[in-house]
Amino acid sequence: MALELGGSSVSVEQTPDGRRLVVRHDVAASVDTVWDILIDTDCWSDWGPSVTAVETESRYINDGTAGRVRAAGVVWLPFEVTACTPYRWTWNVARLPATGHFAEERTTGSVVGFEIPPLATGYAPVCARACRRIAAIAQRREA
Repeated sequence: MALELGGSSVSVEQTPDGRRLVVRHDVAASVDTVWDILIDTDCWSDWGPSVTAVETESRYINDGTAGRVRAAGVVWLPFEVTACTPYRWTWNVARLPATGHFAEERTTGSVVGFEIPPLATGYAPVCARACRRIAAIAQRREA
């Protein structure tokens, strides 16, 4: 059963990392455009409501990318990308499992989504906002 939150669907699902709360949002843009936005650290502060800055050696993440993110403009937290395969990546922030990020291809457009660990389900509204921002960025890029 899925609920709606700000135009995004929210459901509990089995993911490669176990049961997670999954937030999904339809995007009127290609899956490759959405994926590029998800893995480009220069974009993270544009779509991530809690991320105000990113420092890392590589602009585009891959498996093992490490760096730090500034959360809410207040504190720098270390991160490490724990898995990065086409259209899905996960990370640890401050050595704790954090959100998974994914893009899915659809017949028309795509879907962007987040997988939220069970102890962070209160983060769903933040992820729904991030989904809407990613959709807007992707649609502008393809306009």
